[in-house]
Amino acid sequence: MSGATPDAAALIWSPFDSVEAANRAAEVLLEDRLIGCANIIPQILSVFRYEGQVQSSSEVGVLFKTQAHLLDKATARLAALHPYDTPAICGWMADNAPPAMRDWLAGLQLGGAS
Repeated sequence: MSGATPDAAALIWSPFDSVEAANRAAEVLLEDRLIGCANIIPQILSVFRYEGQVQSSSEVGVLFKTQAHLLDKATARLAALHPYDTPAICGWMADNAPPAMRDWLAGLQLGGAS
């Protein structure tokens, strides 16, 4: 979290095998107050190298919105929930998020008690 303020916005991207699995993970992260929102993109085409071969698969993409101070905890929780053995989970700071988005996330009191 180098140099980021605690109220800075952060994003997490991860593909899933189904809308249901993506929604389940989003609901847990929301209940755990680790994210404020999940945008579930119902169909993406993923092309990748796996087990020595180039493969492709239809997947579901999810963009999670959170705060900088929760990025490590949210990605770790997502990794524990994810149905894949080796999930692709990428988290990064949203350095250029507008103040309104940062204020909205801060107002959710993520990481705190409900």
